[in-house]
Amino acid sequence: MATQQNRSHPWRTLATLGALLAILFGVVAGGWYWSTAQWTPELALDLQGGTQLILEPETEGEITGEAIDQAIQIIRQRVNGSGVSEAEVTRQGTSNILVALPGEPDEETRNLVRQSAQLTFRPVLVEGQGFVLPTPEPSPAPTDPALDPSAPPSAAIVDPSAAPVVPGETIAPLDPATPPGAAPSTQGRPALRLPAAASLPPADPAPAADPSAVDPSVAADPSVAADPSVAADPSGAADPSVAADPSAVAPSSAAVPTDGSDLAWITPDVQAEYEALDCFSDSATSGGFEAADDEPLVTCSTNGAAKYILGPVEVSGENVSDAIGALETNSQGFTTGAWIVQLDFDGEGAEQFGEITQRLFDIGTPPRNQFAIVLDNVVVSAPAVQSAILGGQAQITGDFTQESSQTLASQLKFGALPISFQVQTEEQISATLGDEQLQRGLLAGAIGLVLVIVYSLIQYRALGIVTIASLAAVAVLTYGALLFLSWRQGYRLSLAGVAGLIVAIGITADSFIIYFERIRDEIRDGRTVATAVEVGWERARRTVLASDMVSFLAAIVLYALAVGGVRGFAFTLGLTTLIDLIVVFLFTKPVVTLLSRTRFFASGHPLSGFDPEHLGSVVARNAVRTGSNRPRPVRVSDPPANGTAAQSARPTTEVPS
Repeated sequence: MATQQNRSHPWRTLATLGALLAILFGVVAGGWYWSTAQWTPELALDLQGGTQLILEPETEGEITGEAIDQAIQIIRQRVNGSGVSEAEVTRQGTSNILVALPGEPDEETRNLVRQSAQLTFRPVLVEGQGFVLPTPEPSPAPTDPALDPSAPPSAAIVDPSAAPVVPGETIAPLDPATPPGAAPSTQGRPALRLPAAASLPPADPAPAADPSAVDPSVAADPSVAADPSVAADPSGAADPSVAADPSAVAPSSAAVPTDGSDLAWITPDVQAEYEALDCFSDSATSGGFEAADDEPLVTCSTNGAAKYILGPVEVSGENVSDAIGALETNSQGFTTGAWIVQLDFDGEGAEQFGEITQRLFDIGTPPRNQFAIVLDNVVVSAPAVQSAILGGQAQITGDFTQESSQTLASQLKFGALPISFQVQTEEQISATLGDEQLQRGLLAGAIGLVLVIVYSLIQYRALGIVTIASLAAVAVLTYGALLFLSWRQGYRLSLAGVAGLIVAIGITADSFIIYFERIRDEIRDGRTVATAVEVGWERARRTVLASDMVSFLAAIVLYALAVGGVRGFAFTLGLTTLIDLIVVFLFTKPVVTLLSRTRFFASGHPLSGFDPEHLGSVVARNAVRTGSNRPRPVRVSDPPANGTAAQSARPTTEVPS
C-alpha cells in the first residue's frame, strides 16, 4: 500500500519540501527585516579576524595548572557553549588565558569573559534603590512642609512605597502546574523597595537610641528586631521617634543569626555600608571585590538600579548541573511565548536549594522571600520564591527576551570559576587565513562538484540531471540552515566547516548512486522502469539510511570529543548528512517517480540511463538468443500482496528448443 501511495502522490512529497524551504527562508527574511539576521553566513576567526583578550589571574600565590585548565574549559563553554561560534580559548604562559573572539563581539559576550568569579546563591535581606538620596536639612521651624509653600521640594519625605513598579522575576518548580498552597505570583512587584531596615529619615530626625539601652532578650529575637513598631525602650513601648531611625531597626550586634534569612546579620556596620552605597558608581557594579561566603554581602544589581543586603552563601554555583533558556509551556503543553530559564541542580544542590526555598516561601513577604543569584559579587537576578522547590528543578520567569534568558542560563551553567581574572590587554587581530584561502577552498569544492556532475552524466546519462537537481536542492537547504544558525545560534563558518561541506558532496552523491544502481539492477532482472523505481527504492533506502547513520555517528563522536576547528568540521558534516536524508526522501525519490511515468524514461530510451539492452537485462539476453532485432520491454504488473516482489515480478520466457 505504501508503494501505491508513493507512486500516486509524488507531488505531495515535493510540496512538503517546498513548504520546508519557504518556512526556512521566510524565518530568515523576517529576522533580516525585524532583527539582526543576514543573507550571508558569519565567518569564523580564521577567515574574518576578531578580538583578542588576555586574562590575568587576580589571586595571589601559587596557581595550579589544574585550576587554569578548569578555567579554560569553563570560559570556552561560556563563549562557545554550542561549539559552533569558533571562539578560541588557550593558555598563554603558565597562568594567563588567551581568548580570541571572531568578529566584533557584543558587550554581553565580553562580559561572559570578564565575569569570572564564582557563582553563588544568597538570601535577600534588604532591597532598595540603587542611588543614594540626599539627606534633607531640618527645618528651622516645626512647620508642616505640605502647608508651607516656601519649603523646597527636597525637604519632603520620600515614601518608599512610591518607588517605580518594574517587572520582577519569580522562581517556581519546573512543573507548570502551581502546587496547592503556593504563593500568588509576584509578577509586577516593586523591584526597588526600601524596607523598614532601610527607610529614610524624616525631615526632623530624632536622636538615635542608645544601643546599650536595648533589652538583650528583645535584640536577640529577629522577629522583634525586624518590627519597626518596637522601640529600644525595655518596657516595650512603641516610640515613633526611635522607630523612624534606620539604625534602630538593625538588630544589635550581640544577636546571633539562626539562619541565612535572619535579620540579625544586619549589624550597624552593614547598615551603614548599605546606606552609603551608590550603585551608579562604576566600581559598585563591576564586581571583583573579595567577599566571605559566611558573611553578609552589601552589593548592587548589574544595572545599578537596586542595591541589596544579602545573607551568607547557601548554595554554590558548582551545584548547578544544567541551565537553559527556553520558551515557557503551560500545563497543557502549549507554548506561552514567554522566555524562561530552566534550572537543574545536582543531588547536594537540590537538597540545599529545597531547604532555602522552603524557608523563603514560609517567610512570604518581599524582599525576604527572594534569593539572589550572585556572579562576581554582583546580583544578576533576584527572583521571588513562589513555592518550595524540592525536586532540584526550577524555572525562573520574568521579563526575559531570548537573549537575556540565554545569557542568564549561560551564567548559571558556566559561572563557577576556580580563579578570578582581570582583562590584561584587549586588541583587534587579523584573519589567520583570510579570503584567499576561503576562495581556494570554495574552488576545490567547485572542482569536486563539477567532477561529480560529469561522472553522473556519463554514467547515468539523462538520469544524471536528477543528480544535478538534487545537489542543487542540498545546496539551497544547507545555505538556508547556515543562515538560520548564524542568526539564532551564533554559528560561524570556518575553513574546517568549508571542508565539511565539500566532503558532504561525496556523501550526497553516494546516496544517489545507491538508489540509481538499485533501479538498474531491477531493470536487469526484467522489470519495467516504473516497477523498478518502486522496488529499487524499497531496497535502496535501507542502505542509504545505514550509510548516512554511520556518517552522522562519526560526526557526533568528533563533535563531542574535539574542540576548535575539528568541531566546526564535525558540525557541518552532521548537518549536511541530515540534509542529504531530507533531499533523498523528499526530492530525489519523487522526481525519479515522475520521470519514470514519462515516455522517454518508461520506454527505456538509450539516453535515459534505463536502457535494458545497455544494462544487459534478462529480456535483452533472451531477445538476442531468439534472434529479435531489439527487445521489447516486458510489462510486469505490481507484485501481489501475498507474494514476494522478486518472485511475482520476475518474467518467465520460454526458449524454443
